[in-house]
Amino acid sequence: MHLLFATSIVPDGALASGYEIANAATIDALRRAGVRVTVIGFIWPGKTPSDPQNTIVLDAVEVRTESASPLQKLVWLGKAVSSGLTFSSVKLRVVSEAQTRAAIDRAGPFDGYILNSVQFAGAFEKVLADRPFVFVAHNVEHRSAEENATAAGSALQRWMFRREARLLKVMEERLCGAARFVFTLAEEDRAALGVASDTRSAVLPLVTRAQAPIKATRHIDCDAALIGTWTWQPNRIGLDWFLTKVVPHLKPDFRIRIAGSIPSSISSPHPGVSFVGRVPDAQAFVRGAAVIPLISTAGSGVQLKTIEAFELGLPSVATSRSLRGIGYRPDNCVVTDDPIAFAAALQAAAANIRDVDGSAFHRRQLKALDAAIGHGLEKLGAVRQEVAA
Repeated sequence: MHLLFATSIVPDGALASGYEIANAATIDALRRAGVRVTVIGFIWPGKTPSDPQNTIVLDAVEVRTESASPLQKLVWLGKAVSSGLTFSSVKLRVVSEAQTRAAIDRAGPFDGYILNSVQFAGAFEKVLADRPFVFVAHNVEHRSAEENATAAGSALQRWMFRREARLLKVMEERLCGAARFVFTLAEEDRAALGVASDTRSAVLPLVTRAQAPIKATRHIDCDAALIGTWTWQPNRIGLDWFLTKVVPHLKPDFRIRIAGSIPSSISSPHPGVSFVGRVPDAQAFVRGAAVIPLISTAGSGVQLKTIEAFELGLPSVATSRSLRGIGYRPDNCVVTDDPIAFAAALQAAAANIRDVDGSAFHRRQLKALDAAIGHGLEKLGAVRQEVAA
């Protein structure tokens, strides 16, 4: 079976975000199942695809809203309103539908698509309607947009997110209805997307690496470490909660390092909080912390940082929202949504560091991931056989 994996950003090997980690895990699982996978989509400027022989790059794009100029944001908004597309999809309309179709034709004969999230699918929905497809829903995007609207700081942002939520809800319903099968990254997302039946969907239990990490001695250089794309609104909401609700209850000498892209408006008066920007090795960064705070309070889908912490066997304190999509919790993870209890658990974990072996968790995830992929491919394969007949 030959499938086109249609995605907004093609893999470049960096694995710099949860989205990229999830894509790599899914593509690897498809290939383990014997599928020939050709990836098609866009690439970050200055990057090259990690698997050029099996990748079709439509163009280089910079679609991060936080780094765009005010003029660029207005251009995107104008195009979104005039075209009826979502803000996230219109950013990808830098090539025409005809150019996209020509690029797809260059892939040669293939059996169907894996439509990876709504951004690319929404930008080129008509072009992608000629083959059966499986839809991978990384999140319930319309619900995330609704939460973003509630947390927005201006009337314009609230209007934009509400418009996005309205359009995304219709698009997700259309994609899920037309898909031969739907993969979600969290169990609760199946019902939220209206595909809770096992004949219609399955959860992909993800891993962040191909091989299970080996438990090793760690050098601790801070009490807690967080890393993420904090300019992404659901992550920003969780970080705001952590800094305003949890951190004030920590002792002044409790050392917290926060890595990743930080909006200029974020700060903390706590003397132990340090914003360190980008780090060269994300795994080394988190392994240098006594405990990992898992602070999601918004969004859907799965938290890849939770999976990584569990794979590495690191002590953690998590909100209940951080565990969505994960059926197993190690005994060195404390769960609480109360900010005072969260702070107390962080201090207790940092004072008595207790790592566990995360390899069993990794093996369990990998086995379940391969089983889910196999189930979805059976559904798509049955459709292919009916068409051929």
